[in-house]
Amino acid sequence: MNQSIVHITLVVRDYDEAIKFYTNKLDFVLIQNEYQPEQDKRWVVVAPSGGKGTCLLLAKAVGEEQEAAIGNQSGGRVFLFLNSDDFWRDYEKMKSRGVQFVRDPKEADYGTVAVFEDLYGNKWDLLQMNDDHTVSKRFR
Repeated sequence: MNQSIVHITLVVRDYDEAIKFYTNKLDFVLIQNEYQPEQDKRWVVVAPSGGKGTCLLLAKAVGEEQEAAIGNQSGGRVFLFLNSDDFWRDYEKMKSRGVQFVRDPKEADYGTVAVFEDLYGNKWDLLQMNDDHTVSKRFR
């Protein structure tokens, strides 16, 4: 069996402000941005530059329930994990672009990690996993 997770939906307030954040601050690539008239919405997909894994589907919130989830999709826990091949390069670049880090970098058993927030307050780990970490081995 060969399965993979293709997209993870991230509820956003506005398509264009979300695209701007992910492409300008995190260097993500805009994969798709297509209007879907039958549903009166856009299909917006972004992905980390150079990544070959899961993409983010940026979905504009509709209604009070979805609007309440903006910035708190995981109940305040770290929601997404952005792995880097050079932690310090990406950390410094993101800081210089105004990305807010809420936990300073630290060395852990699995690698180097710091926690940042996206434009809505969702928490992310920026990390560089050690070569011997179980997940690192999976993606070689």
